[in-house]
Amino acid sequence: MEVKRRTVRTLVARLSSVSEQTRAEALSELRLMTKHDAETRPLIAEADAIPYLAETLYSSSHAAQEDAAATLLNLSITSRSELMSTRRLLDALSHALSRHATTSSPSAVQSSAATLHSLLVEDSYRPIIGSKRDIVYALIDIVKHPSSAVRSIKDALKALFMIALYQPNRRTVIELGGVEPLFGLIQRVSVSGIVEDATAVVAQVAGCEESEEAFSKVSGIAVLVELVDGAGGESMRVRENAVAALLNMVRFCGEKVGREVWEMGMRMVEGVAEVAESGSVKGKNKAVALLKVLYSGGNVGVLGDEYIST
Repeated sequence: MEVKRRTVRTLVARLSSVSEQTRAEALSELRLMTKHDAETRPLIAEADAIPYLAETLYSSSHAAQEDAAATLLNLSITSRSELMSTRRLLDALSHALSRHATTSSPSAVQSSAATLHSLLVEDSYRPIIGSKRDIVYALIDIVKHPSSAVRSIKDALKALFMIALYQPNRRTVIELGGVEPLFGLIQRVSVSGIVEDATAVVAQVAGCEESEEAFSKVSGIAVLVELVDGAGGESMRVRENAVAALLNMVRFCGEKVGREVWEMGMRMVEGVAEVAESGSVKGKNKAVALLKVLYSGGNVGVLGDEYIST
């Protein structure tokens, strides 16, 4: 272990070299170490490499960006607290994400979004990261930009999902214009996994009062009802997410939305029943709860206090 520690210290010291080639070689070595040897990850974090890696995300070199972002992603598996305690790390990730269509390497964008997703596994980091509106906006912009790579969109959606698990962040996603591009993906994209991930984010964002107005602008309830119906060959995961979204809207937006779901949703009763019968355990529970609303004429009171939105 001591040999590894000395090797790490040597490589980290080279990150501050005046030689661009020396820095590049050190970055490449650190990336490989964090990928192939999990024991080196905490050693690299302890050696104060993270500030150098964060600063490298501002580099004009795509190769340097990619090595730094990938190394940060690998470190986030075991050294989340060290990353989050590093001053301006989130600013550096925001920089890489916000320039996804210009100066950032697509690979660096993907690794940066995936790093956020990894950090957001910790509940306590969701309010912190969600309060960085520039990060949330950048993720939404990746989702809606026509030139974004499929991988970039998927990583951005996964990060947005984790952000939206913290309820106050859902309002932020809505305020920054996230609803329209999410529904845009659902309606126009057929790439495997994209619709599943987009509907998962929608299901979370639906769990706040502000979703009523935002969803109405994109005919959101009608789109979700159609997904639950399953006539378009939607996967069970998509249908479960749509059920969860409708249920969250009913719970958080009240009787008016409950009535609207009932009026539109009677044609999806069979689809909801299929989810209740064949879905996952969580999907079944939510489908049963939505059936109660439908059979009660949109009465939100039938849900009871035991319903959980996530």
